[in-house]
Amino acid sequence: MNKLNVIFTSAGRRVELLRGFGRAYNALRLEGSIIGLDMDPLAPALQCADRCYVVPPIDSPNYIEVLLEVCRREQPGVVFPLIDTDIPVLARQRAKIENSGVRVAVVTEEAAQVVSDKWLTAQFFRRLGLTTPTSWLPGQVDCSQVSYPLFVKPQRGSAGENGYKVRNANELKFFQEYVPDHIIQEFVEGNEVTCDLLCDLTGDVMGVILRRRLKVRSGEVAKGVTVYNPTIIDACVKIAKALPAIGPITVQCIVRDGVPHFIEINGRMGGGLPLSIAAGADVPRWLLARAAGIPIDIPPLGSYRSGFYMTRFDESFFLSESDYGEMEGRRLRS
Repeated sequence: MNKLNVIFTSAGRRVELLRGFGRAYNALRLEGSIIGLDMDPLAPALQCADRCYVVPPIDSPNYIEVLLEVCRREQPGVVFPLIDTDIPVLARQRAKIENSGVRVAVVTEEAAQVVSDKWLTAQFFRRLGLTTPTSWLPGQVDCSQVSYPLFVKPQRGSAGENGYKVRNANELKFFQEYVPDHIIQEFVEGNEVTCDLLCDLTGDVMGVILRRRLKVRSGEVAKGVTVYNPTIIDACVKIAKALPAIGPITVQCIVRDGVPHFIEINGRMGGGLPLSIAAGADVPRWLLARAAGIPIDIPPLGSYRSGFYMTRFDESFFLSESDYGEMEGRRLRS
């Protein structure tokens, strides 16, 4: 029987995702465990993992050594990152991690620089001939000559934090001082579409599912609906090949007057991926099967249910003092 353990770094609130992988294990009759990592013992998704560890922050000097210790204990086949800040660190340390016999589902170090830097992302889209908002670095904009509104956001940011629409020169001057290391972009108004671009560990594109964000909370979709647009799907395949993608990533665009304007790439599974799974793209099963060497039929691109809605709510886990102490006991420092 095939066996495959997987690690999810920075598991956080990704309860639905880990539950989806649990169902996939059962559907494939695949032996293995889900290992959740987070720096917070109260991270909800740790309650859904088969085993979990509390680890240092990703920017700690001993993070990789701790990760390697988890790999030594658990013998995983794949490590999946779940937040943006993990991407460049895991990409930079890929050789060290994979020397232990573990595959890392993350883009190359060069590609990690592109997806982590909004300026480089915009230039990447432009080289591919894709429509993207006009962008400027600080000092390149004459406040009195540009057309408003504009958008100011961190050059290296995540979850939509510190992104601001600016309506005039006074606001632009203020937010340029308020947001450190920022870029300025043309403000594009329209429907925001997140594309779940599902690649295996060799970069083979298994699926592209599009979902329109109807409501966002703390940078993550709270309400959404799947949509179909062959132009966007074709562009996503182009992006995956050019990057190149390794493992699942997400691409974001805004559709204005029927034209998609590509704005960001996240080198990980998106927070709204459960909608794509529910719409017919069984991503956990595809990823586990490919990683475990189990033959599986992947449907043609675009084979998912369009016009399928998601609305989310909060769910709680409750821990006693001893439960919390047990979680703290899972903390690794070196």
